[in-house]
Amino acid sequence: MQDGKQHLYVSVTHNLIEQTKNESTPFEVIVDDGQLATLQDLMKMLEKGDDYSLQRAPVPYKSADHDEGNERFTDGVTMLYTFLYDHGTPETRQAIDDMNVLPKLQNTDYNDPGYEDSPMNK
Repeated sequence: MQDGKQHLYVSVTHNLIEQTKNESTPFEVIVDDGQLATLQDLMKMLEKGDDYSLQRAPVPYKSADHDEGNERFTDGVTMLYTFLYDHGTPETRQAIDDMNVLPKLQNTDYNDPGYEDSPMNK
């Protein structure tokens, strides 16, 4: 622990924050107690987005392209990966860069041909 900060290992897929690295926790972050609370809140928000999407999933014939739950989930994923990038080790930053997940989540393809007259399915 340095300057009140601790090394923690995070799995977005499994919604885990661990003190020891394992195969399920690919991202290492260095955080203080306040930053840890923020990380936990971001992960809880993402979990709630999963719950909403699960409730909405059985609705037939509704496009998820502009669905409120889908947008909240995407925003949550972006915020979480941005946090991991900002507080991560160089290896964590490189892994997120290699995934190319941040630009992908922030740059949707709604401006591509075919979307200009689509309804906003909300």
